[in-house]
Amino acid sequence: MPKKCGCRSPPWGRSQSSWGRQDRFGPSAHRQFSSGGAYPNIPLSSPLPGVPKPVFATVDGQEKFETKVTRLDNGLQVASQNKFGQFCTVGILINSGSRYEAKYFSGIAHFLEKLAFSSTARFDNKDEILLTLEKHGGICDCQTSRDTTMYAVSADSKGLDTVVGLLAEVTLHPRLTDEEIEMTRMAVQFELEDLNMRPDPEPLLTEMIHEAAYRGNTVGLHRFCPSENIAKIDREVLHSYLRNYYTPDRMVLAGVGIEHEHLVECAEKYLLRAQPAWGSAGAVEVDRSVAQYTGGIVKLERDMSNVSLGPTPIPELTHIMVGLESCSFLEEDFIPFAVLNMMMGGGGSFSAGGPGKGMFSRLYLNVLNRHHWMYNATSYHHSYEDTGLLCIHASADPRQVREMVEIITKEFILMGGAVDAVELERAKTQLMSMLMMNLESRPVIFEDVGRQVLATRSRKLPHELCTLICNVKPEDVRRVASKMLRGKPAVAALGDLTNLPTYEHIQAALASRDGRLPRTYRLFR
Repeated sequence: MPKKCGCRSPPWGRSQSSWGRQDRFGPSAHRQFSSGGAYPNIPLSSPLPGVPKPVFATVDGQEKFETKVTRLDNGLQVASQNKFGQFCTVGILINSGSRYEAKYFSGIAHFLEKLAFSSTARFDNKDEILLTLEKHGGICDCQTSRDTTMYAVSADSKGLDTVVGLLAEVTLHPRLTDEEIEMTRMAVQFELEDLNMRPDPEPLLTEMIHEAAYRGNTVGLHRFCPSENIAKIDREVLHSYLRNYYTPDRMVLAGVGIEHEHLVECAEKYLLRAQPAWGSAGAVEVDRSVAQYTGGIVKLERDMSNVSLGPTPIPELTHIMVGLESCSFLEEDFIPFAVLNMMMGGGGSFSAGGPGKGMFSRLYLNVLNRHHWMYNATSYHHSYEDTGLLCIHASADPRQVREMVEIITKEFILMGGAVDAVELERAKTQLMSMLMMNLESRPVIFEDVGRQVLATRSRKLPHELCTLICNVKPEDVRRVASKMLRGKPAVAALGDLTNLPTYEHIQAALASRDGRLPRTYRLFR
């Protein structure tokens, strides 16, 4: 038996096994590379011989994928945008949601979201719908917001006819059986319990800030079904709501990744003369109210000390959200407000699109970087067809709530001050980058097409929006911020609120020059 050699492999990379093969089989074979004499030396700038000439896509400087819109005889709008790929995203967007529930029990839109893609006149249950979609590699989803309900399907483009027929079924012919409604009641109850238990308070605070800003009207109405209404919503109530808001003139059939003419044909086949399950009687009680900003405060005292259990629990925090009225997405000032929101930014160093991006926002530089005891400072901008709300969410220890509120009010006051050219350019670049990055996704394009056409009957293309963003000047940002600061604040507070300043003091701070809260004096400390 041969002895093992303890020496290392040769420095030029041959292992022992390769040397052994050379001894047994003779000299190792010489591999021919493309630079060898057996192959012709063809430069990369020349086409390879015997290979067909490639055909490349060409552009003429204009966007070929413009959004096409067709209005059918019944008022339904069909919008599409072509996009390369095997799959398409198609859906129906409806001008309905929680803001239209003033004359109904709050929570109908929440119920309809859970009932979506259940049994219909053609499909006996949800499993049949999913199996039909599975044949085309499809998935489905329904989402409701304050002003829009969206039924969407992503599937192979070859199954467009099946997909549109299915969408017409789930939108206009749901059975809404007693069993489905009872299961939905349980699902809604579970979601409400989860909303109150989850460590992340943002969804709950968003509800509270809207309730404070638009008390008792339109977008201030509850988006989630209140627990006292769960047992009151039945098939009759749902049909009454559907009869008023699920009408063709309030709908858009939007598609991305398909030919427009094919989509129009499918719409005419399944949606033009369709009779809904609740009858063909016309809408009689459509709420056309315009949002009325009221301002105010909504407080929820809660023990947050045991929200997160485990080896590394989240410390007890108090969450504050302060907002001011901005503008609707139909106004020209919407773009400056979007830039202002991006300039404020917020979050940690991994916020707003990747590592380090959020480190240059005002809330990171001026707040989180200077006040180590603040756990969060984030800016949000909610915009609707007739109003908007720009707010800042902050979190800190309950003992430092007063200081935290004063820091937020100071940042609001600074919005109306000088705007540095470098930070403005960075905010505009970041906004355009985020816009273009999001619009790489087909479902995002679908939602953008549907929402814009639903609101304006047309769509602004990305390069048009980028032009508007580039044209924003420092004086535009100062102007919209100063206009916003003249309004009343909306405040939402969650947690231990012992040290929370009064609403009047917060309002006075936002009306002052420096954003400071009025001093309070105590006889006994």
